[in-house]
Amino acid sequence: MESVINKYFKAPTETAPLAVFRILFGLMMFFSIVRFWSYGWIDKLYIQPKFFFSYYGFEWVKPLGVYTYLIFIICGFASLLVALGYRYKLSIVIFFLSFTYIELMDKTTYLNHYYFISLLSFLMIFLPANASYSLDAYHNPKKSFEYVPSWTVNSIKLLLSIVYFYAGLAKLNSDWLLKAMPLKIWLPSKFDTPFIGGLLGEEWVQYLFSWSGAIYDLTIPFLLLYKKTRRYAFVIVVVFHVLTRVLFPIGMFPYVMIVSALIFFDASFHEKIFKYISKVFKIDNSRFYNQAVFEERPSFKVSFKHIVITLFFCLQLTIPFRYLLYPGELFWTEEGYRFSWRVMLIEKSGYAQFKIVDGESGRWFYVDNTDFITPFQEKQMAFQPDFILEYAHFLKNHFEKDGHKNVQVFVDCQVSLNGRLSTTYIDPTIDLAKQKESFLHKNWITPFKDEIKGI
Repeated sequence: MESVINKYFKAPTETAPLAVFRILFGLMMFFSIVRFWSYGWIDKLYIQPKFFFSYYGFEWVKPLGVYTYLIFIICGFASLLVALGYRYKLSIVIFFLSFTYIELMDKTTYLNHYYFISLLSFLMIFLPANASYSLDAYHNPKKSFEYVPSWTVNSIKLLLSIVYFYAGLAKLNSDWLLKAMPLKIWLPSKFDTPFIGGLLGEEWVQYLFSWSGAIYDLTIPFLLLYKKTRRYAFVIVVVFHVLTRVLFPIGMFPYVMIVSALIFFDASFHEKIFKYISKVFKIDNSRFYNQAVFEERPSFKVSFKHIVITLFFCLQLTIPFRYLLYPGELFWTEEGYRFSWRVMLIEKSGYAQFKIVDGESGRWFYVDNTDFITPFQEKQMAFQPDFILEYAHFLKNHFEKDGHKNVQVFVDCQVSLNGRLSTTYIDPTIDLAKQKESFLHKNWITPFKDEIKGI
């Protein structure tokens, strides 16, 4: 045990990998914020809608009207300061808080890579990523270091490995491996893709993509960790993520994963990057660090920081398996689906027509969803039970304020999963206005009429 601690936790390692990671992470986040703003998505997603879907327990996190732009400005500015390594601790805390606030404003915009960025930025709060090649090190050399404990670099490797490996485990199901679903639905629509578009309609290509994706996710962390296969693995990382970026509209995530994979390379590789930059821009590297070792207690006594990071990784290892606490098919109920690295595994579509009943008069009418939510919100709401429940409560409150008494809310909801025929998703006899949100199983979701084998 002591040898493991010495090798993977306590042993000094050069700060260059952390510095490269910090710089590239900060720049990628800055360009992501600029891209999001330039596409008009702030206005479209957070200003124009009248109603926003909240995460359970975070109902208080809402867009701030026109001041929502200020949150994005703060987040973008903080990401630049992180890249520069200026007042790093404060900058990364501000970035984490502002980015996570943006992520929590509307559940409709949930993406795995937004969650990944929040986790990564939280982890970086506890890492000495400004120990060298930063403005903090430049202005205060006494607080800079050339060496840091190896756990600081290995923690990022571990987080990336969890993301990849758990994404691979999630693909070990019969829909993905035996039916090539949902790629069999998505790939034929990419027929206009240069060079390979004509092949995407071929069934063998769809199965090749499905199996290759599972194998890639399950093996790439180990190939990156092993020195002899690292360079080849990085080439595979680049090819894989560039291909997914070409085929699917997933934003900056492929590029984030490509630059993140550089953390697996030895410190000598990152030192070469800085030597090249210093040569081009004629920078004296010695001004950005001193040749000291970051102090760790010789006996490796556990500190508050170590406890937080240990708990952090315990959660990352266990949260993806919380779905085992719920009955029913995960892909159907989606109870425990989010925050578990289940990436692009399902294609669900449906519609939800809400019926409002005045409990006193017995009169009823149907709701036009476009009066309250955007088409994008309606599309996401129609096949996710927690969305449906929250929207039902909103409708109850709205129409009671409008003068109706003892409002009851029923829904006719039909959903299709991975190419199957649409079927009733929510029990239409249940008054959703009386159902409360919680972490308990939603027994008003109708049972899945098929079987998906696997994890």
